[in-house]
This record gives sequence, C-alpha cells and structure tokens, in this order.
Amino acid sequence: MTADATRRRLIDAATRGFAEQGVFTASLMEITRRADQRNRGAVHYHFGSRVGLLCAVLADHTEFLARREGELLEAAQLLPADDVESVVEAIVRPATELAESGWRGRCVLLVIAELAEEDPEIAAMLAKTGGHAVYALLEERMPELPPDVCVERLSLATEFILRAVADRARALGRRRRSARPQLAHDAFVVNLVAMVAGALSAPWDPLT
Repeated sequence: MTADATRRRLIDAATRGFAEQGVFTASLMEITRRADQRNRGAVHYHFGSRVGLLCAVLADHTEFLARREGELLEAAQLLPADDVESVVEAIVRPATELAESGWRGRCVLLVIAELAEEDPEIAAMLAKTGGHAVYALLEERMPELPPDVCVERLSLATEFILRAVADRARALGRRRRSARPQLAHDAFVVNLVAMVAGALSAPWDPLT
C-alpha cells in the first residue's frame, strides 16, 4: 500500500471516529485499526499528532466551504447595506450542503460543531473557509450594538447554526427515520437563515 493510500485510509477512519466518539476522546489506536494499519504509530508517522490528523480531516473540505462561502458572500455584497439574511445564508447554505454531500461531509460537520475551543492549527484551517469576511460583513449590517453584545450575538448565532445543521446531519445519517420529520433542503436553509437573521437584527434594549 502506498503512503498516499495509507493516509487516505487513516483520514477516513478518523473522520468516522471523530464524528462518532468525539474529537478528543476517539482512540487513535482504534482509528489505526479501522484503517487496517498494523503499525501502532501510523497516525504519528503520517500526521505528527491528533491535531495534525484532525487538520487533515478538515482540509478535505475547506476548499468546498471557501468556494461556496465566497460565492454567496459576493452575491450578498451587492444587496442593500441592511440585508442580513443574505450574509447569514453564506454561513448556513455551505454548511448544509456539506452535511448533505455524503458520509464524509456529515461527519466533518459534526466534528466542526464539536470544536468549541479551537487549537491554533485548527483555527487556521477553518479560517481558510473565508469565515472572517462573512462575519465582518455581518457586523456591518447588524444594528448598532455594544461590542460585547455584538460578540455575544455572533457567538450564539454560530453555535445555533452549527448545532442545527449537525442535528440534521445526524438525522440524515441514521438508517431509521428520525422522530421529527426533516424539512426539505431549501426549506431548511430558508427557515434557519430567517431565524438567525431575525435574532441578529433584533433591537437592543438594555435593562438600565
């Protein structure tokens, strides 16, 4: 087996393992076994560390996310300066498309949703998706808010989006039907975008 084939097997095994068992709790030994590798040090040999392997898993999908977010951001920039929904869509739609692209996309979405505190290497990998430009435009189009409130809203919105799309990914990945009927793709995106945009655009009324 070539080195490239070994890396591919390890990445696929890690993609499933991280999604099913957790990024920081999945066993590297079990990942190595799933990849049919007898060398117990295969992960460290090919990727250096757990974080290196995690970055390799994410790298498979950053190009897609960057391209789709860039396309949607470009379209959003042409709309009026108070249009929040088009910018939110640049976050929601690529994530939803990734979750519906196949088992690898679903697993990666679950991995991203878990990453509450990012390692610097992971943060650098995710930054390649163009997210900083999307959030900068969002801040411009949101109502005038105290800086700490703006950060809070964006953080909560991001967590809500990732959780919503990750839950959908889990439901789509199950062989049995989910207890709750799932909206069709476009309906899911439109509804989630509207909910998040409404929350970000809500007036600020401090209780002071």
